[in-house]
Amino acid sequence: MLLAIDVGNTQTVLGLFGDSALAEEWRIATDVQRTHDELGALIDSLLRARRLCLDVVTALALSSVVPVLNREYVRMARRYLGVEPLVVGPGVKTGMPILTSNPREVGADLIVDAVASFEMVGGPCVVVDFGTATTFGVVSAKGEYLGHVISPGIQTAMDALTTRAAKLPRVELIDPGTVIGKTTVHSMQAGAIFGFAGQVDGIITRIRAELGAPTAVSVATGGLAPLIFEHAATLDRLDDHLTLRGLEIIYRRNQ
Repeated sequence: MLLAIDVGNTQTVLGLFGDSALAEEWRIATDVQRTHDELGALIDSLLRARRLCLDVVTALALSSVVPVLNREYVRMARRYLGVEPLVVGPGVKTGMPILTSNPREVGADLIVDAVASFEMVGGPCVVVDFGTATTFGVVSAKGEYLGHVISPGIQTAMDALTTRAAKLPRVELIDPGTVIGKTTVHSMQAGAIFGFAGQVDGIITRIRAELGAPTAVSVATGGLAPLIFEHAATLDRLDDHLTLRGLEIIYRRNQ
C-alpha cells in the first residue's frame, strides 16, 4: 500500500492508499524537532491503532513545505519501511508544466493540489488551500500551472490580531451564524469567517476575469475549508483529501 504524507507548516496529513483508493487517513501536528526514529514510532502507532503494521506500507510519497523534515522522513522511510520515498520536487514527473518565472520556488503542495484538481475537474481551474497560508493555485485549460496567490491563513491572521490587540481574546473558529456580532467573541468569529469568505470571492472573481474564464471551476481543500465553503459563493467543490489524492496520482505517474 502507498503511504502519502503531506507535511504542512502547522499540520501533517497522512493517507494510506490501496488500489488508488484512500483506505485510512490521519492528521497530526507538524513538529520540526521530530527525528526519523520518532517519526517511525509515530507511524507505527498510527497503523497499529487501525490494526495494521508497518509491513503493509510498500511505497511512500512525500510532499513537504518544511525542508528540515524532508531528510528525517526519507531516513524514516528507508529504515522503518524499507522503501525509497518519492519526494515531490524538481525532477519528479507531475505531468503538469509549471509556467511561473521560477518553477523551483513553487511549493510542492501547490503543484500536488493542482495536479489533483485538474485530474478531477479539468481546466481551467482554481484550487484554494486553507492552511497556515491561504493559497490560490491557477491551472490553465491545457493543464499548465500558471501561478498562484498567497495570503495569510485564517488562523494565522487571528493569531496576529490577538497578539497585537491586548483586549481581544483567542477565539474558536466556528460559524457565528450572523454577521453582526453581539459579543466580542461573536464579532471576531464573524470577521474571520465572513471576512475570509469575501476575500475568497474577490480573488477568485479576479482570477476568472484575468483568465477570461468566468466558469473556471474552483476547488477548496485544507483543514479550515469547510468553514469558508458554506459562505463563499465562488467555491464550487470541497475535497478534504485533495493533496493526498494528488500525491497518489504523482506516484503512479513516476512508476
